Amino acid sequence: MSEILTSKDNRIGFIVLNRPEKQNTFNIPFARKLNDALIDFDEDEEVKVIIIKANGKHFSVGIELDEFQKGRTHQEYREFIRLMDEHNHTIANMKKLVIAQVHGYAVANGAGLVFACDFAVAAKSAKFGTTAINVGLICLGPAVPLVRLVGRKKALEMILTGDIISAEEALQLGLINRVVEDDKLEEATLEFAHKLASKSPLALQIGKTGIYRMSDLEYHKAVDYMSELFATLAATEDALEGVSAFLEKRPPNFKKR
Repeated sequence: MSEILTSKDNRIGFIVLNRPEKQNTFNIPFARKLNDALIDFDEDEEVKVIIIKANGKHFSVGIELDEFQKGRTHQEYREFIRLMDEHNHTIANMKKLVIAQVHGYAVANGAGLVFACDFAVAAKSAKFGTTAINVGLICLGPAVPLVRLVGRKKALEMILTGDIISAEEALQLGLINRVVEDDKLEEATLEFAHKLASKSPLALQIGKTGIYRMSDLEYHKAVDYMSELFATLAATEDALEGVSAFLEKRPPNFKKR
């Protein structure tokens, strides 16, 4: 049985974390197949938005602890950890938008995956935490998106205490976008995904690219960079179609599908 399942329906690509007996912990095959699935959907013209969800009781509780008892050398750990963190690069570099649909626990590298996604919708009972410190390790990969979402002081608190927080607190901190009743999780995530998928794909792509890249620029360079991206988009047929459709009170017919 594959550790990662994929399917697509009505412009939405689905990635299902499928190690329920291991609480969807990361190991080498799991991490590789997750990244492959993300890349494949990014190149699939039929898919506009991707949802990552999980089978079993929890979204993911991080890296399988057995992986840290294999006597790896420093170089071997370097390669292993790079693979465990690869989704942080993959999602940020993708053209498509990625939504995490979270239930149960999302901790350690599982929390890092949620933080790395463009959006997250969580069940009211979901829990989050960067908990590796509690077993003598440290959540440094998850710390990268975490710091950019909540700032240094809160990130330090979360990383160095390993405390578990509720979905409501995660929402207040800006770690997730929406909290819904547990029995409404799938419905709410799909509704959000379809709303995004109805927008201009080119505008979504340019918007995501700009917001990610401006974070690495100083203020005035960021403003100039975003202005250039906006000008690029405004000159496209899809932009003209979007404005015309709005003014003519009709649904848009975007060509870049």
